Amino acid sequence: MNIVSWNVNGIRAIMKKDFEKSVKSLSPDILCLQETKAQDDQVTAALENFKDYHLFSNSATKKGYSGTAILSKTKPLSVLPDIQINEHDDEGRVLCAEYKSFYLVNVYVPNSGSELKRLDYRQQWDADFLNYLTNLNKTKPVIVCGDFNVAHTSIDLKNDKANYNKTSGYTQKEIDGMTNFIDSGFIDSFRYLHPEEEKYSYWSYRFKARERNTGWRLDYFLVSKDLFDKVSDAYIKPEFFGSDHCPIGVAIDI
Repeated sequence: MNIVSWNVNGIRAIMKKDFEKSVKSLSPDILCLQETKAQDDQVTAALENFKDYHLFSNSATKKGYSGTAILSKTKPLSVLPDIQINEHDDEGRVLCAEYKSFYLVNVYVPNSGSELKRLDYRQQWDADFLNYLTNLNKTKPVIVCGDFNVAHTSIDLKNDKANYNKTSGYTQKEIDGMTNFIDSGFIDSFRYLHPEEEKYSYWSYRFKARERNTGWRLDYFLVSKDLFDKVSDAYIKPEFFGSDHCPIGVAIDI
C-alpha cells in the first residue's frame, strides 16, 4: 500500500498546476491532503475527476483557511473528523479514517505564528493530539501523517542555529512536542529509515528558497511501533511542484 501526504497550500490553486498529473505519477492508494483552503463542497468540486477514490474532507469554519482531505481507493470502515475537543475542532485540522488493521490520521498541526503568538496554544494542541492518538492506538495501530509544522532536529532544516527558539517551527517547546510523540511509540518513518539524509519537504516562497534548497522537513509519517515492521519505504518527493510543500509517503505491506 502506497500512502502519500501533501500540504497542497490551496486545493483550487494546485489543481491549476498539474496536480492530477502529479497524483497519477505518485500513484497513491491513499492520498492525505492538508491546507485545502476550501469548504467541503469546494473540495468535492475541485477533485471531481478523481473517480477511482472515495473522498472525505474536513473544512475549517473560517472560509479559505486550513482544511484536510483524504482520497482512498479502498473505502474506509469509518471516517471521523476532529479530536472532539471544542477548542481545537473548528479549523478542520484532523481527519481519521479507520481501516481493518489500522487507523490513518491526517493532520495539519497549527503553526505557532509570527512572533510565536500562538506557541502556548500549540503546546496545548500537541498534548491533546498526542492523547487522542494514544487512545486510538489502544484499539489498533495508528499511522499519522501530515504537516506537523516542526523541524525535529538540526538535520531537518537548513539554517538551524539562526532559527532556533526564534522562528515558528523550531522552538524547543515545539521540538519537545515532537519528541513526545516519538517517545510515546510513534516512529518517524523517514528519519528511522534514512537517519543521515538531509531532505526537506517545505521551502518558503521568498528568497529563492527552493532553488537554493533552503528548506525545512515539516511533513511526517509517524507509525505505531506495533505496525512499523510492515513499513518497507519512506520517501520525500521534492521533484513535485505546485505548493510550497512537496509530497511525502510510505510504502507499507498491509
